[in-house]
Amino acid sequence: MATRHAVVLLPGIVLPAEPAYAALLQVLGERVDAVAKDLEVYAADEPPLGYGLRIEVEGVLRVADAHGFGRFHLVGYSAGGAASLAFTSVHSERLLSLALLEPAWAGNDRTSQEEAVMRSLRAFEQLPPDQAMSGFQRLQLAPGVDPPPPPEGPPPAWMDKRPAGIRAILDAFDKGELDAGALRAFDRPAYFALGGRSNPDYFARMAERLAAMLPDLMIETFPERHHFDPPHRVEPERLATSLLTLWQRAEQ
Repeated sequence: MATRHAVVLLPGIVLPAEPAYAALLQVLGERVDAVAKDLEVYAADEPPLGYGLRIEVEGVLRVADAHGFGRFHLVGYSAGGAASLAFTSVHSERLLSLALLEPAWAGNDRTSQEEAVMRSLRAFEQLPPDQAMSGFQRLQLAPGVDPPPPPEGPPPAWMDKRPAGIRAILDAFDKGELDAGALRAFDRPAYFALGGRSNPDYFARMAERLAAMLPDLMIETFPERHHFDPPHRVEPERLATSLLTLWQRAEQ
């Protein structure tokens, strides 16, 4: 068998890594040696003291070292995409490629459209958890697109950690720094998956900014997808094809 691609995958701020990436990893099968890693913000019952993106970066290093990954491919969705960008800006030497699935943050040098969305996201923190989550979702969707209905049955136990985790990650974004110069020097292939039904004032503007920083960034649009029905869960075959192409090019 050919050498498998070494991959670390980071999820978003709501769904844990294992269910988030189950469909994609099933399609990729034996072609990858993959670790779907949960975010450090949920490592305990409460976010770590002094939590910031640095802690997520350290967590990626720790899991890569534990699995013997000298250099590896990094895939990050939403908050995991933000952590992936933070990792790239300080440890690019460890990466073969970078894949971003609508990262939730790409530094604080935002466009005016992005800044307006982020201010609105922070405003929802003052609402009760159910109202805050609904507003949090709607802001990340294109006008006229409804958020997905809540799953049937009682919420899983891990949902109890989500309100505090969302506040902590938004605080981390406010305080975070992204070295644009380091991203401009990143000479490995990079990829951005963009949902056609996601809020264009946020994610499309972010993709444009990153295209001006990352020298070898390919943006792929999934017209029917949005931030809460992302391609790694709903179109895993298509995304797997794109990622395999990225990884094979990076390894040549």
